[in-house]
Amino acid sequence: MTDTFMDNDYVDGNMLGGTLRQVFAVELTGAMGRCASCGNVDAIGTSRVYAHAAGAVARCVACDDVIMRVVSAPDRMYLDLRGLSFVEIPLPADAG
Repeated sequence: MTDTFMDNDYVDGNMLGGTLRQVFAVELTGAMGRCASCGNVDAIGTSRVYAHAAGAVARCVACDDVIMRVVSAPDRMYLDLRGLSFVEIPLPADAG
């Protein structure tokens, strides 16, 4: 962890809800994910999101490692989830 990320210049992962909703048919901020670095399992919405650059970087609340990167362009979205070992997405009751 560097001093750059030790300040409180972040918002929680719920900020990613609208962005991810453009791609996924379900709400993802309530989805559970496991940090690939420390093993912490928590809702995506609890992550610390730094959104002051071209995209958003979500960090684990337990170890501060990067769990997700999201960059939106006019005609596409780049989604990097390599910091998560899994994402458990709850489906609506009428999905199956």
